[in-house]
Amino acid sequence: MVFDEHIKKKDKLENAGELLYGIRKELEAKRLPPNIAAGMKELYQNYRNAVFQSGGPSAAETVMSNMAVAFDRILLDVEDPFVFEPYHKALREPFDYHMFVQNYIRPLIDFRNSYIGNLSFFYEIEEKLKQGHNVVLISNHQTEADPAIIALLLEKTNPRISENMIYVAGDRVITDPLCKPFSMGRNLICVYSKRHMYDVPEHVEMKRRANTRSLKEMALLLRDGSKIVWIAPSGGRDRPDPLTEEWYPDSFDSSSVDNMRRLIGRSGAAGHIYPLALLCYDIMPPPPKVEKEIGEKRIMSFHGAGLSVAPKICPSEIAVAGKMSEEAKDTYAQALYKSVTEQYNVLKCAIHGKQGFAASSIGISLSQPWN
Repeated sequence: MVFDEHIKKKDKLENAGELLYGIRKELEAKRLPPNIAAGMKELYQNYRNAVFQSGGPSAAETVMSNMAVAFDRILLDVEDPFVFEPYHKALREPFDYHMFVQNYIRPLIDFRNSYIGNLSFFYEIEEKLKQGHNVVLISNHQTEADPAIIALLLEKTNPRISENMIYVAGDRVITDPLCKPFSMGRNLICVYSKRHMYDVPEHVEMKRRANTRSLKEMALLLRDGSKIVWIAPSGGRDRPDPLTEEWYPDSFDSSSVDNMRRLIGRSGAAGHIYPLALLCYDIMPPPPKVEKEIGEKRIMSFHGAGLSVAPKICPSEIAVAGKMSEEAKDTYAQALYKSVTEQYNVLKCAIHGKQGFAASSIGISLSQPWN
């Protein structure tokens, strides 16, 4: 690829002009569609601005190195598009996509203003995985970078979770050429989001069949035990309130929560459901409104992030006579959502309210284990 060849000749790219020249060269050779070339230029500019906000002494070198690799991976996929299976296992060799994404997102996180809530429960989860249990994390969802941010915040304390998490991912992150290389480094169960199910009416039945195949794949994975699955039952990313511009976790779809409850209940292995809160929208906020077209703008900034988990919530505590009525299903989803919202508000006070550790509450203890 053009950027790899340049690096081999000169050890590193020396300036943005060389990087952007490579894009123009590929565009002129008609190996790169105009819309993707424009997106790559915009991606470079936004990433550069965000990394430079950190004030790090090696910011320029970091930007050039990470963007050169990112552009090579994007160009490679344009030439030979990768197709995701219903269950995609992270590609670690011959090219390690997992580490590529970690190295790319790491400079965007202000670890000095980032926090983990209830680290002890992450240790508890890791112990359950070692015992062969399955764990499902019911979470809100804020950015395309959520998987990398979760992994980066946990990489020092909980590497088993950081590297083995399976994410239930919508189709947009496996079809957008600018996003695909970043998705290839994650373990994914690929589904079509309810928010985009009816974007193209004639594709609805195909999407439903694909989702059924993905659920079967997940059921097979859970039978083996020791699996940890992250899912956002809102069906997409959080968005700010159009009037107040305040961010908060989007409401949970009780049927999505119940699907996970039934899957782990039928797996044959012990299973646990924990509420997880994530605050990181400043790092890569989604468009203000849900967009139908693929190819959104990637706005980025250097910012603190927060991750918190609370005690597991057992469905049996809400079921009546061992059965989950429709009312009980809604109650269970609401209990998980309430916990996520409570944790989110603590993270918000710590990060946006500048309260730091003082934002900790009786049930949510904040820490910075990377220090």
